[in-house]
Amino acid sequence: MVTLTPAPAPAPPTEPTAARAGGPLARLLRAVPVPLALITMITLAGVVLDRVYAGPLLTRLILGAAIGSVLVSVAARRLPSWLVAPISVAALAGWTLLSLRLAASHAALPGSLATVAADAARNAIPRLLTAMIPVEPAPDTVLVPVVAAWLTGLAAAEVALRAGRVLLGYLPPVLLYAGAVYVVGPNADPAIATTVVFTAVAAAGLAVPSHRDTATTGDPTTGLAPAVRAAVRLRLLAASAAGVAVLVALAALLAPILAARVDDRPVDPRRYVEPPQVDSLDENPLIRISGWALNPDQKLLDVHTEAGPAAPPRIRLAVLNDYDGVTWRVGATYRNAGRILPVTEPAPGVTTDTVRQQITVADLTGRLLPAVPTPREVTGARVAYDPATATLIRPEGLTPGLRYTVTSAREHLDVNLLATANVPAGDPVARVLQVPDGTPEPLRRLATQLAEENGAPYARATAIQDFLAEHYRVTADAPSGHAYPNLAFFLFGPRNGGGQRGTSEQFAASFAVLGRLAGLPTRIVVGFTPDGDGPVRAADASAWPEVLFDGVGWVPFDPMPRPDQEPRAVEEDFRATPDNPPPSQVPEPAVEPTATPPAAAPPGPAHGRGGLSTPVLVGGGTGTLALLAVLALLTLATLRRNLTRARLHHGDPGRRIAGAWRELTDALRLAGRPAGGDLAAAEVAEQARRTLADARAARPGQPGTEAVDDEADELAGLLNQVAFAPHTATPAQADRAADLAGRYATALRATRPWWRRLLWTVHPGPLRWRR
Repeated sequence: MVTLTPAPAPAPPTEPTAARAGGPLARLLRAVPVPLALITMITLAGVVLDRVYAGPLLTRLILGAAIGSVLVSVAARRLPSWLVAPISVAALAGWTLLSLRLAASHAALPGSLATVAADAARNAIPRLLTAMIPVEPAPDTVLVPVVAAWLTGLAAAEVALRAGRVLLGYLPPVLLYAGAVYVVGPNADPAIATTVVFTAVAAAGLAVPSHRDTATTGDPTTGLAPAVRAAVRLRLLAASAAGVAVLVALAALLAPILAARVDDRPVDPRRYVEPPQVDSLDENPLIRISGWALNPDQKLLDVHTEAGPAAPPRIRLAVLNDYDGVTWRVGATYRNAGRILPVTEPAPGVTTDTVRQQITVADLTGRLLPAVPTPREVTGARVAYDPATATLIRPEGLTPGLRYTVTSAREHLDVNLLATANVPAGDPVARVLQVPDGTPEPLRRLATQLAEENGAPYARATAIQDFLAEHYRVTADAPSGHAYPNLAFFLFGPRNGGGQRGTSEQFAASFAVLGRLAGLPTRIVVGFTPDGDGPVRAADASAWPEVLFDGVGWVPFDPMPRPDQEPRAVEEDFRATPDNPPPSQVPEPAVEPTATPPAAAPPGPAHGRGGLSTPVLVGGGTGTLALLAVLALLTLATLRRNLTRARLHHGDPGRRIAGAWRELTDALRLAGRPAGGDLAAAEVAEQARRTLADARAARPGQPGTEAVDDEADELAGLLNQVAFAPHTATPAQADRAADLAGRYATALRATRPWWRRLLWTVHPGPLRWRR
């Protein structure tokens, strides 16, 4: 009898079989998340870097590189791994050339694709790190990010998809993202939102199981004996707990360090790369003026104005801010720039119009690129730009036949604002106020003389301009040089020995130095003043000074002599030595020496001599000296009182207000805090307010030191009214000025010790101080 044994029941499908049973859609859903996460992470690195670029072109190019590199690896996943890299590199070459063409078209760069690509390959990294923010997408500024993004996608896809190490595959995108953050540095706001999205995308890619993960999913202890299964599960639990503990410890250790770095300013990698530099000839183009003056017919440029006003505008070549007593220098920091230059808003009192010029270089050499200020767009030449001076250079240097087009915003000043405009002071403008040591004493005296006769900054600048224009002569054969000795010889040298004549080099340099000595922030501009379109010759080259005013900006001045004007002798208007006191002021009375007592008679009988005894002579001499001292003090007090009365109560209202101002400045000198002759009225008022405040703080609670609010400011305002609007002051305003000056002097005198208060009234200084 045959016994039939039942067939064993079919075993349940294994996990791989179950995974495969999911169908094509399930497999697709499991295969998409990791490639999509890689593409998104690489693109977010481009978004971070694009914060310092102009326009979205860079992000689009990096997105294309991310998609292309990852899709090439996905499509070639069944090929041997050694074939993937050559295929991906070939695709990289194609995408890079397309990106360079798009960037060149966007930047309007001339030349073939091969020329543009070769130039970008040679200069990509230094130009990227020296480019001006915002960086314009150009072939040399997009090449490195595009190549880096493609190689990142290749490495990440091969590790995450082919090898199945997703977390390790995230390393290239993380490095790319960190590199983008480092390159941006402090030049953009923190990328907090982008970093959060980057982390979320990475976490999502890890959370979704892949095909490989599903194939190996299941209980690793299946099929083991119960005791072995328990031991394995305990070991896995211990390993997981240890991993969690390590992560918590790292978080606790690193969190405070990272939190403390949140507010730190990032390091800017651009500080490690030297930006484009000018050569020695361009560092001081002021010395080229004399050479151009000797060759006036030399053709330097050819200019054609495509749009703009009919009057030919000045063309700027360089701005010189720094002076060391020997040489004026450019001292600019140029950054590689694209076609569109950064826009700086003009001052509130300034309007602009658009000037577009096509300029062709002829015999002009160097790297400085001429343009009408302020340039906004340059086509036809690769440039570097200094925003502080709004000047351009061509790093490769100028060559004959170079043609480029510049669109500029030419500024127009509101001259009505200049009369009352002040000048800035402090650290922001210390560079253009600095006067190096070794200034010749005649220059200082001339600056002081011109400043003390003109209180307002614009009046001081105009006085310097007029003095130079009226006393000196322009000659083309004057020797070059603008060091202190050259300027002293130009200003004070004998006419029959070559002094008092020069080119615009000496006129501009003298104005700039005298202006700084008078408290004006000045600089020198070298450029061209053509008569119109056409050739710009060496005779059109010129230098002119500029002064910085609050609310207006840099204002040019013209100290050059007027045509057909015979200069006056400098000695007619310059006080080389201090003058004698004016006739209207009473000189300090001299105390006459007392007579020497007669010699004593020889010893002998006293009768019949009629002489005085020694005690009587000593007492008489002492009394006479005391009487003369009292009379001298009374005389000084009377003269001081008469001087004050004459200032405050005699003459027209304008003269009385000026006298009240002298009373205030005399009070400052008597207090040991004299106001400099180069200060404006508002600056003197500020000094007066600080002097009184310091004196009150030093002697609190003294009688007579009650607050005197804004007396000096109000008096300065009345003085400016007299200076800029003559004959408009009223008697009531003059009375008010006298009251303000008296109250301020009384308050300041009350802060002095008792013996200084006594000397205050009889001090002879106000009688002899020059006005």
